[in-house]
Formats: sequence, structure tokens, C-alpha cells
Amino acid sequence: MTTALDAARPTDVLDFPFSWDGRRVPAEVEELRATTPVRRVRTIAGDEAWLVSSHGLCRQVLEDGRFSLKDTSAPGVPRQYALTIPPEVVNNMGNITGAGLRRAVMKALNPKAPGLTDWLRAEAERLVDALVEAGPTADLRAAFCDPYSAGMHCRILGIPQSEAPRFLRSLDIAFMNSPCPVTGAKINWDRDIGRMTSLLDDPATRGLMGELAALRDDPDYAHLTDEMLATVGVTMFGAGVISTAGFLAMALVHLLVHRATWELLRDQPELLDRGLEELLRVNLSIGDALPRLALADVRLGDVQVKKGELVLVLVEGANLDPEKFPNPHRFDVHRENAADHLSFGGGSHYCPATALGRAHARIALEVLQRRLPELSLAVPVEQLVWRTGFMKRIPERLPVAW
Repeated sequence: MTTALDAARPTDVLDFPFSWDGRRVPAEVEELRATTPVRRVRTIAGDEAWLVSSHGLCRQVLEDGRFSLKDTSAPGVPRQYALTIPPEVVNNMGNITGAGLRRAVMKALNPKAPGLTDWLRAEAERLVDALVEAGPTADLRAAFCDPYSAGMHCRILGIPQSEAPRFLRSLDIAFMNSPCPVTGAKINWDRDIGRMTSLLDDPATRGLMGELAALRDDPDYAHLTDEMLATVGVTMFGAGVISTAGFLAMALVHLLVHRATWELLRDQPELLDRGLEELLRVNLSIGDALPRLALADVRLGDVQVKKGELVLVLVEGANLDPEKFPNPHRFDVHRENAADHLSFGGGSHYCPATALGRAHARIALEVLQRRLPELSLAVPVEQLVWRTGFMKRIPERLPVAW
């Protein structure tokens, strides 16, 4: 029997994502949020899904256990795009918890770990020294954002800094959005798992990978294979670097385009913590949406989502929802509820590295603004080239001068 909710389903299907241009919110977002905040779309993989664009409904999806992340990798379900990692890795934190490794991982992700913030500050200073020595112009993404984040993750994992380029080179393919499987993804994955496995046997390995290696001598962890332990390291490096470096690059784009905001935070560094929360809210670094699979029929706004349907949480729609954040496009360092953004997800899959991500970006911005106070784009913003078909919005290069 057809219900009123079924009848309300739109017959036309929009193609999604709308745009990878990180300079502005796609025009479709505000219209959908205002008129059809749960809207039928067609994904890159060619499957249909529900796109959710209001803050309240996005939070509902993220916090309702009937919407599953793990099951988005099940065989035969509608997909956002082809998987570039093994299906069992999609719900990585769930896998880590199930294997009894969560304590070790959470310890590693704590920015208060001995010496970590000092290392971050020293590394940011070192990278700026190299920028200054080479002289303007520079590609700030390649010369600062990416190596700064990759270096942090090598330190957390306890592997040599010289490993950073080796693992970093896989990420351009690993985080592609493609309608079909990507040949290079499996090649890179197998190579990286092999390399991380070998590091488990390296007596110089410390940090998280050193702790995981030591578990192999504990009978309580006899169920863990070297491949499972290596998977923790490879996925933490990949997801962590893409998220932190991507956000930092996009935060810098915002600050360098909006000079008044750059100057405010530069001249009043005591506002940087609050400013960082607003940067997390207004940034457009999440290029697609957060996927969930409905495990039951669930009413979502005016739509009855059916069991087995794919739901996509549009973070930029939620973060710029005027019902939650009045005058949402205005950067307001004093906004009281800025931390209600969904840039770290929500519910059981709320990002476990939120404190680390904030510390990573805050220290980087503090050092850059202090050392290079006149930092600016070296090209017109219209000349920035945006990566397409990728899970994050990022400029291919970020040319700057000072």
C-alpha cells in the first residue's frame, strides 16, 4: 500500500556530490535544506541514496543506531562509491574495539601524550624554517600541511619519520571517489600492509605500533594476526593524515581569502581556540557526505527511509544551517554554539581524535601566523585548482607568498 510518505518521494534524482570547489558552498545546499532536507540523489557509484542536509536531521542519523556505518560495506548494498580498502576496514574503530585494541589507540591519540605538543611545535617551526630558507613563493600544502600531518602520525605510530613519504604516496588513490574499483588501491594497500608488518618486527619501532607488537607475546591477544595489527597502523595513518592535513589546508584557504579573519586571529592569538571551532564549522573540507545504511524503516523528517537504503549526511548543510547557527556564513569568533558543528561526525562514530585534531591545527596556525604574519595567496583565488573525485575538498596546490 502506498503511504503519504511514499507519495512525497521526489521522482527526479539529483547527481551528488554537487561540487568539489572549496571556495563556496554549492548552490544546491541551501535550497535543499529549505525545501527538501531529505532528498533523493544518485551517487558516484550510480546508486540512489537519501541526502540529509539540515542540522537536526543530520544529527538524528548520526545518533540513531538504526543507521549503520559498518553495513555500508556489506555486499549488494547501495554504495556511495567503490571501496578502495577492504570492506572489513570500513568500520575501523569498531574493528579496533572488537579486537581489544581501543585502549592503546586512544592513548596514542591523546595530544597530552608526553612530548607530543612540543614535537608538533618544533616540527611546525622546522617546516617554516625550510619555507623561509627556500624563499617565496611556496606550495603550502606540499611544503607544510602534508608533511606536518604525516610526521605527526609517524610519531604517534612510533615509526621512523623517513617512512612518511612511503605511506603518504598511497593516499591520493586510497581516498578517491570512483564508480568502479581502482586498480592502484589494492596494489598500494598490499604494499603498505607489508611494510607496516615489517615495522612490527623492527626493534626501533616505538609508540602505538611498538605497543601492538608487544601484544603478540600476550596470550590474551593470541587471536590478533600481524595483518590485523598492521591494518590499525595503515588506516590510522591514512585517515588521520587525510583528515588533519585536509582540514588545515582548507582552514588556511579560508583565512587567506578572508584577510580580516586572518588578521583578527594573528593579532589576538588568545582567540585562536574559539576561532578554530568556527573554522571547523565553516570549512568545506568534507567533499562528499557521511554514509549510513538503514537497518530498519525509519521516519526521517517527511520521508520514510526504508531498510537497506543508503543515507548520506551532508555535513556542510548541517554546519551552515541558519536554524542552528544564525547568520551561518559569518565567521563569528564569539559564537556560543560553534562547537555544535558536525565536522567530527556524531553518535557512536564520533571521531576519537578530536582533541588531537584541534591541537594539530591550533599549533600549526599559531606558528604560521607568528612566523609569517603577512602570509597571503600568491595567485588569485580563482586560480586554485580543486581536486575532483576525492573524499576531501582540497586545493591541488596552495601557492603562498610572505
